[in-house]
Amino acid sequence: MESKEYRTGAPLDLAAFNHLFGVYQQRFIRFAVSYIADEAAAEDIVMESFVAAWSRRETLSVTMFAPYTLTIVKNKCLNWLRAQQVRSRVAEDLHSHGDRMLRMRISTLEVCDPEELFSEEARRLVEKTLAALPERTREIFLRSRFRGESYKQIAAETGTTVKSVEFEVSKAMKQLRTALKDYLAYFIFWFYIS
Repeated sequence: MESKEYRTGAPLDLAAFNHLFGVYQQRFIRFAVSYIADEAAAEDIVMESFVAAWSRRETLSVTMFAPYTLTIVKNKCLNWLRAQQVRSRVAEDLHSHGDRMLRMRISTLEVCDPEELFSEEARRLVEKTLAALPERTREIFLRSRFRGESYKQIAAETGTTVKSVEFEVSKAMKQLRTALKDYLAYFIFWFYIS
């Protein structure tokens, strides 16, 4: 039972705060749990709300404390639920993206013709694409993909940086991916797996 001292518009002091904390803590936790359905999170929200309300004690009276604190609890629950909603959407998007990638891999593998991996036409496309590359790009790509040299080794021997080597290989891969768009399995088999 609240004393008359705590029901008045008296300023909020430590004794009044402790009393109100004891009266409302469990009620506010039950309120939060009824919306967010996570007791540990609800307890955290309520404790953070009491701390936030206490930090405004100079502007709060005893009678204003409970509604003010419950408003903070409500807003923190809304923020928590919105964050959960975002996480749920992201998880759904990732799952959907994963499903699309899986379907693409299955369909690509289903139509993969092992003979095509060694096709003369695809080989000619590779040679034509590599011949069209700038000399430096072609040299770095060939050293990386056909000779198996590391980016670090290529960088040291060509007097450049590892980042520069990565850029040149990426540039060549982009050109090959475009040229071999009809030979995806060929591209993956010969260039992506190394």
